[in-house]
Amino acid sequence: MREYLLTLCVTVAVTYLLTGPVRKFAIMAGAMPEIRARDVHREPTPRLGGIAMFGGLCAGLLVASHLPNLKPVFETSNEPRALLSGAGLIWLLGVLDDKWGVDALVKLGGQMIAAGVMVLQGLTILWLPVPGIGTVALTPMQGTLLTVALVVITINAVNFVDGLDGLASGMVCLAAAAFFLYAYRLWYGHNVEAAAPATLFAAVLIGMCLGFLPHNMHPARIFMGDSGSMLIGLVLAAGAISITGQVDPDLLGSFTGSEKATVQATVPVYMPLLLPLTIIAVPVADLLLAVVRRTWNGQSPFAADRGHLHHRLLEIGHSHSRAVLIMYFWSALISFGTVAYSVNSEASGRILLVIVALSAVGLVLLLMPRFTPRAPRWAEHLVPPRYRRKGTPSAPVPPAAEEQDVPEERKPVPAGLHGATAVGDRSRFRDVRDAGRGRS
Repeated sequence: MREYLLTLCVTVAVTYLLTGPVRKFAIMAGAMPEIRARDVHREPTPRLGGIAMFGGLCAGLLVASHLPNLKPVFETSNEPRALLSGAGLIWLLGVLDDKWGVDALVKLGGQMIAAGVMVLQGLTILWLPVPGIGTVALTPMQGTLLTVALVVITINAVNFVDGLDGLASGMVCLAAAAFFLYAYRLWYGHNVEAAAPATLFAAVLIGMCLGFLPHNMHPARIFMGDSGSMLIGLVLAAGAISITGQVDPDLLGSFTGSEKATVQATVPVYMPLLLPLTIIAVPVADLLLAVVRRTWNGQSPFAADRGHLHHRLLEIGHSHSRAVLIMYFWSALISFGTVAYSVNSEASGRILLVIVALSAVGLVLLLMPRFTPRAPRWAEHLVPPRYRRKGTPSAPVPPAAEEQDVPEERKPVPAGLHGATAVGDRSRFRDVRDAGRGRS
């Protein structure tokens, strides 16, 4: 566990430290597209955050390859190299899209090529555990098609949900954390060596998301762009493929009784990871709803709109931060609930009751968009003013900060929903331009 934590911390540090310079590079390179009709933010914001995330991925794998307990993963398996090859291709495609824009069909073809590269290097699904039947071996063609489909679905599901500050990175981080718990249990708790690559992928993915989140939380200073969303989607899919299609159910049967019992006991995790329907259930649901909605309206499935789940949360009255937290809640509930159910099948009834109770809490939160919790009287000075009761005195505003006879054209421009601008405070640059005109 210590070596996984070290790998995670290195990935977090490298991603976090690289994001600042990448932001400056994105501004200089002009990777700041115009505001679109479906966008929530109101200020041009640089993209290319995926460059920092890819740097964190490379650093994490490099450190892990030199650690005593993780080094055998690179010596006995080609999966880390396969992941790095596919990630490099999908990351390069995302960088091109963030800077110049790439057609949707071209991106789809690039995603399939990246998945094919991983298949050629051994990262593929070899068999499926089917309830009531047992292990079903797949032909090379079947395994390739299923692997490519899983990679493409996962990449686009994560890409579709990347619509609010910190949403995609936070949801993928929660899914990766749940995935890490399951994979680590197989590897360390039951000595399933084939689960070691998936455990490493999950640890690195958590580090990539955690390192980028401080820069991406509302108000975001930089977006991950397609170079980041497609990258983390591919890493998540690679872990699912590794543990679902390559861990022999006969090994799992040693601690569940028989192969048939093993398949039935692990279906709550195996089948969702394979399709996937729970670890990234919310992004997949958003993806399916978007495809149905667009085709029903006679549009292309790749046409952008404002009908995603996070857009609907904003429309019914939730704030930006609360919409993100609600999406976090549902993602964590589904992913961790599924893992808990698979780990302790004896207490499955109680686990289901807890999940149902938490689901009821989530539905109540959805129906209360304008509810603002209030802090106790004794703690009101510790929280922002919006959480204080009416009539509570706040800090006095200095006279210098008050607007007194300020011309309309010299007043600061509000940041709006999105917060900080891409290059700083607009009013500061406006004043400089005015001063320059005065000198001339």
